[in-house]
Amino acid sequence: MNVSGLLSKTAQATLLLTCYFSKANSENAKPLTNAEWGRFALWLKEKSTTPADLLGADPKTLLHGWYDVRISTERIIELLNRGHSLALAMEKWQRAGLWVVTRSDPEYPWRLKQRLKTDSPPVLFGCGNKALLNSGGLAVVGSRNSNDADLNFTDEVGIKAAEENVAIVSGAARGVDETAMLGAIRQGGIVIGVMADSLLKAATSAKWRKGLMNNHVVLVSPFYPEAGFYAGNAMARNKYIYCLADSALVIHSGRKGGTISGAEENLKKGWVPLWVNPTTDIDSANADLVSKGGHWLPSDSNDLSIENLLKNNDRSPMQLKAEPQDLFSELSHPELTIGSAEKSSTQPLEKGRIATINEGTPNLITTEKN
Repeated sequence: MNVSGLLSKTAQATLLLTCYFSKANSENAKPLTNAEWGRFALWLKEKSTTPADLLGADPKTLLHGWYDVRISTERIIELLNRGHSLALAMEKWQRAGLWVVTRSDPEYPWRLKQRLKTDSPPVLFGCGNKALLNSGGLAVVGSRNSNDADLNFTDEVGIKAAEENVAIVSGAARGVDETAMLGAIRQGGIVIGVMADSLLKAATSAKWRKGLMNNHVVLVSPFYPEAGFYAGNAMARNKYIYCLADSALVIHSGRKGGTISGAEENLKKGWVPLWVNPTTDIDSANADLVSKGGHWLPSDSNDLSIENLLKNNDRSPMQLKAEPQDLFSELSHPELTIGSAEKSSTQPLEKGRIATINEGTPNLITTEKN
């Protein structure tokens, strides 16, 4: 498979330098982390060089003068020499309907760039309607083992969000995440799922099929699409859930684990307003989150307006988007990126409102017949 017709040179180089194409323990050279990629990309920019240049010339010559205690020249060259592995992986992922967006592509979520700067992931793998990544909406998070009352309320939140044309952003994990997402899907609402693992499997799962096929769902992950569950990745993806949204709601938080750590990080960084459900579970840490800056939900949940939960975000999408573009964004070629949404709109959207859904063929990759 020739990826040159599917991915821009910048995207190819970014993938080669930052992504796994097989299980981590079988890779000879470890891909660059977000922070490492940020340092290396800045150095290239200062030299008026692009990642794409590394594919068209002797990289040793271009890397002259590069020094980093953690990123050797040999490591970079070894990563760049994985073209065959990239082609095989892309062919497999393409057949399952996956696409790739890099930080230099115009479809990349601008909220991630604005809020995380160079900490935003250099690559996002995904399936479904790519245009939804810029919809914003309400992040709904909570424990995997929440009680029935909290899960019933979560389902109502998903349904209510769909009725109000507000997207649900969540992590697709068992419990609160999945309940909120499926509630919105049943009502025909928009869902943005940030996967910590198993994206390839999720792309073909019956659970998400209806939403993917009608362009109401997008699933994304900054991690290797075939990765199994790893607690570190689950913790790391929490910030992406918050940063893709306009406001957040914690249904139930334990006193330790991903929910409370993600909520505390959001409160510390001030990404989006944090609302907290007044759960009846006396063992929850919900009250602790309120004491640290969160807001209790209105007491009468029957009159709950999802749209009102977004109004505390006092910075408009246009204000948020007036930020520097990616170092190499001027070199992006959206027509060469697999899975580009055909004529789909990626301009700034009204805060929390869903994107206009294109009629017709779902935004999945079309594969060539052998």
